[in-house]
Amino acid sequence: MRDWRTPLDADKVKVPVGRVVIIADRCKGCAFCVEYCPKDVLVMSEEFNRKGYHPPEMIAEGECVNCNLCEMICPDFAIFCVPVEVEAAADEGGPN
Repeated sequence: MRDWRTPLDADKVKVPVGRVVIIADRCKGCAFCVEYCPKDVLVMSEEFNRKGYHPPEMIAEGECVNCNLCEMICPDFAIFCVPVEVEAAADEGGPN
């Protein structure tokens, strides 16, 4: 079931954007962050870290909604989100 209705204030709500920062050498490759990411912006990397595990990597730049779920669920404190300010588009032509 996908977006079957639209909130009345959908045009006024600003969706937050985040950037995922991964400390690869802390990661043990549990993949909790990949599994529980609501926007599926993370995948397990093909590369190895110093411990010999595959750390996650971000594949969908700009799709992260800065929910911090990856940060909360990581047992090794190897990942966190940083809010990103999105430049507003040119004047939207609303009422003056």
